[in-house]
Amino acid sequence: MSVVGESYLVGLLGEGVLPSLTPPLHEREADEQGLRYLYRPIDLLAVDGGGEVDATIARVLDGAALLGFNALNITHPCKQRVLAHLDEVTASAAAIGSVNTVLLADGRRVGHNTDVTGFASALRDGLPDADLGHVVVIGAGGAGAAVSAALLEAGASRLTVADLDAERAGALAASLVPRFPAATASGVSPDVLADLLGDTTRPVTGLVNASFVGMHTHPGIPLDAGLLRPDLWVADVVYRPVDTELLRAARAAGCRTLDGGGMAVGQAADAFRLITGAEPDRERMRAHFAAMIQEGR
Repeated sequence: MSVVGESYLVGLLGEGVLPSLTPPLHEREADEQGLRYLYRPIDLLAVDGGGEVDATIARVLDGAALLGFNALNITHPCKQRVLAHLDEVTASAAAIGSVNTVLLADGRRVGHNTDVTGFASALRDGLPDADLGHVVVIGAGGAGAAVSAALLEAGASRLTVADLDAERAGALAASLVPRFPAATASGVSPDVLADLLGDTTRPVTGLVNASFVGMHTHPGIPLDAGLLRPDLWVADVVYRPVDTELLRAARAAGCRTLDGGGMAVGQAADAFRLITGAEPDRERMRAHFAAMIQEGR
């Protein structure tokens, strides 16, 4: 357990991270607990100037260790690439091939993943009766891997992962099948979404956008809004903005929706506990997140 007055230095590595609410979420909770906590975003584009991503990840990890950082949170597009630069990865993170938290201690870099539990808690709280008969996840990156695992752990019967890189989607689905033998999982390219969502014999019951499409830096919607049906539930992991174009289109189509705020708070709370050893007040963190959104941050 952390001692009041102990200090922490934490960073967030990813692309376009300056507007992220994760740093103030951590810092505010630390303030409430009497911990000295400094959390800084490390924008990948500012560091490498468009250079090679893997080399930049290595440089940042080396620099963070040298400067005495306690941890780094990892986001798009580094969650899968960072694995090659770690000394150890927890079983849960290794199972999905994605890391969003790296603890730096005793000269070692240990990767964890709190996205799985973050999405699981968000779905449980926000859409507790969501039909998990057949869920489509858009995006086979780090967030998509975490969301897919969380859905299967929650009891999804059928999972389809759609990604511009159909081979990557297929590889993710194949990696999950041995862990969840009672379910079926497959990977496809986005051009089959129209057929999937129009299939009334085995209807899709839920849709999750786990891609970067919809972020401030990547505006847009990841599929044709005309494919949305009122019997679908629709979730988005994007939270900047919290009300994405996808969610607005889904509400207009009569769908129940889940924004990315719940996952953002859930993963942040779990990461805070890993970094400090202190138990976060999740309700307080949710309230702080809501206040920042209300303020337009």
